[in-house]
Amino acid sequence: MADSCCANKEQDLKSLATRQAKVLWIVLFINLAMFLVEFILGWISDSTALVGDSLDMLADALAYGSSLYVVKRSFSAKIAASKFKAYLMIGLGLVVLFRAIYRFLFQVLPEAELMTIIGIFALIANLICLALLTRHKNDDINFESVWICSRNDIISNVSVLIAAFLVYQLRSPLPDLFVGLGITVLFLRSAFGILSRAKIA
Repeated sequence: MADSCCANKEQDLKSLATRQAKVLWIVLFINLAMFLVEFILGWISDSTALVGDSLDMLADALAYGSSLYVVKRSFSAKIAASKFKAYLMIGLGLVVLFRAIYRFLFQVLPEAELMTIIGIFALIANLICLALLTRHKNDDINFESVWICSRNDIISNVSVLIAAFLVYQLRSPLPDLFVGLGITVLFLRSAFGILSRAKIA
């Protein structure tokens, strides 16, 4: 009886891992595609907020890749993957910070219209990702950390749209720069939160 119970539990865990992997592959490709679009057009439009958001997409794509690697592995491997994602978020947050400082020193007005269009597409893509990941949010620390990454994307996307509106209305690059700094703070807070939970787990 016990052997049968254990066998059923093992099968359930394998089935869960398979479902998790399918979701991760989907959101991985969505984030890679949006990273390329946002980074290129963010650079062209001189938008710090879009470039920052694109790096967030790249960080998530790498995070999903690491999660795929550990989805069928041990709990300690999942903890290590969560820490990797946290350090990655810290690194990319600093990249956005340095770019924001550079854009502040050499101010160029971003193209608000392009920021808005790309921001809307990015928001739609991330809402799809968040909906897919929410089903597995409470599976384990590995999926909790990728869900946090996806939630941060939504916040970043809305911030980009607000920045685009303010840039258009005020004809100033400062809202774009402030959003870039805000994304940096979000990266760092989430990253340290993941590291803290990983130590407790």
